[in-house]
Amino acid sequence: MPPKRIVQNETDLISRRLLLKRTGALGLLAAVEHLIPACAWTEATSHVGSQTPLSGDAIDLTISEQLFRVDDRTGTAITINGTIPGPVIRLKEGQQATLRVTNRLTEPTSIHWHGLLLPPEMDGVPGVSFGGIPPGTTFTYRFPVKQSGTYWFHSHSGGQELLGVYAPMILDPIEPEPFQYHREYVVVLSDWSFESPDILLSNLKKQGGYYNFQKRTAREFFVDIARSGLWPTLANYLSWDRMRMDPTDFADVTGYTFTYLMNGLSPTGNWTGLFRPGERVRLRIIASVNMTFYDVRIPGLKMTVVQADGQNVQPVVVDEFRIGPAETYDVIVEPVEDRAYTIFAETIDRSGYARGTLATRPGMSAEIPAHRPRPLRTMEDMGMKMEGMEMKGMDMGGMKKNAHGGGMRMPGMDPSGDMPSMKPPDDDQSTQNMEHRQHGPEMQNRPGMQHMPGLEMGDQRRSKIPGAEPVKHSPDDHGSGNQTVAEYSQNRMGEPGRGLEDSPRRVLLYTDLKSLEPYPDQREPERAIEIHLTGHMERYMWSFDGKKYWEAKEPIHFRYGERVRFTFVNDTMMEHPLHLHGMWMHLENGAGEYLPRKHTVIVKPAERVSVAITADAPGRWAFHCHLLLHMEAGMFRVVEVSENDRTISS
Repeated sequence: MPPKRIVQNETDLISRRLLLKRTGALGLLAAVEHLIPACAWTEATSHVGSQTPLSGDAIDLTISEQLFRVDDRTGTAITINGTIPGPVIRLKEGQQATLRVTNRLTEPTSIHWHGLLLPPEMDGVPGVSFGGIPPGTTFTYRFPVKQSGTYWFHSHSGGQELLGVYAPMILDPIEPEPFQYHREYVVVLSDWSFESPDILLSNLKKQGGYYNFQKRTAREFFVDIARSGLWPTLANYLSWDRMRMDPTDFADVTGYTFTYLMNGLSPTGNWTGLFRPGERVRLRIIASVNMTFYDVRIPGLKMTVVQADGQNVQPVVVDEFRIGPAETYDVIVEPVEDRAYTIFAETIDRSGYARGTLATRPGMSAEIPAHRPRPLRTMEDMGMKMEGMEMKGMDMGGMKKNAHGGGMRMPGMDPSGDMPSMKPPDDDQSTQNMEHRQHGPEMQNRPGMQHMPGLEMGDQRRSKIPGAEPVKHSPDDHGSGNQTVAEYSQNRMGEPGRGLEDSPRRVLLYTDLKSLEPYPDQREPERAIEIHLTGHMERYMWSFDGKKYWEAKEPIHFRYGERVRFTFVNDTMMEHPLHLHGMWMHLENGAGEYLPRKHTVIVKPAERVSVAITADAPGRWAFHCHLLLHMEAGMFRVVEVSENDRTISS
């Protein structure tokens, strides 16, 4: 039978299909040399697994199918120049890049240069402004390098990225960087499954929680009763049951099938970067992941964040940060002891981890931190209305914050975030339908609401964060493709994210990010566009405004040169990494004239996040969730920037 399309509509412009040919005779596998993972590059060290970057006026890349070994298993992968991740490409700001990509597959392929500013026909998204690379042909990408920093590239064709088509890219600046270091490493985080992408999607279509093996247990039920009482516990469990959701659902695909990789190596492979005590080491951390959020820390070392998404930021010293699919963070560490340190990247659902080591000598390793308890979603994550919760006597002004300023906890609230004083629902409609109301000031006028995360900025020079006050939704529920809608949404950039709210460590917040220099276009946005992130976990449907990509009749239109506020409202219970091609998004995080530039923005459940965009790139551009299976299921749109108010044809 021919392979089943992951996007089951023959008229969709993306023309994606996932790959089925991921099997082979085990007897043959043993006879073939396995793929050697590519590791990080550095000028200062030479150890097993290091690689020399590709650079120069013209670079050749070949996409082909090869075998890939992870621990004691071997499967079929798609690689760039025979490695996973692919080779490091190192270019110089201001040069003209020429990259020749040859397709040795039996199906079309593509390369998207993630976060790079380039002509739309060079962006590498099949069906948007590019036809793809047919089998047996070579496509030449040519574009000027307009920026510097840490980036990466990957296939935008079906599930090829999940099968190994991703690699790091370093763009060296013309001017000296504002920070110093002695050596550097690229740290590529990824996720790997021996199940093909189409099988993953098929399983999730059958059951949204197919890979969730961390559901609440009977023991937890009785523990909750002992802690919170019988009725509050029953009310909480019944609320989740009525919504047909699970508070343990943090990752669609988990460690049940994923092996989490660092520079192509599993935790037992233990990628290692060497240092001399007293050196400043730069780690270029790239989340080349498909479906995974990581919490990254190096026990025993502080990390100074100096870049986000390739852009210089005012240095922030942290112990830990959450990184989502497609994001990059550059950090500097200063190990002074003659010892090993573990680079620990724990998944958001705590079902697994990627791991590497910084060490003074090869073969060294450090202790792997104990797994933290898996977190639970709360009614706050669902944007549930405050009506129905007993507010009398609750000291809203006494909400406590953790060390990093987020993670609001109310007195008497249990660690899961559920309120013991919740009244029983009057009827099934209270949670099942989650009634919507018009936007209004009712919530923001309630006592103590000014202390919600993201509202109390401290520094009065910072600008107001759009959507910081909780707001009600309009009555629009976005149709049958949306399982539930957050009744109240608010900005949550002052929160570290569920699972980190009680951390004693200093966790990076989006509100910590400030550009090193004022951004050039200080105009107030002249137009606002609101887009809702919608989904149905049980049916595994994902969309924008309740419409899958092939159901949207028109692209999102920008006028060339205009300043637009793009507001994302997350009506789902999942975090979504949103990526806009071709243009920067200025994250409106309260940093005034120092708003950070990002190419990928994480939107938490029940969160409202705004970005300011200067539409300075004419053409058709992809806009999508960077969770691969969400994008493939329909969470994808085209943004079209037109000149002189004329629509640009494809």
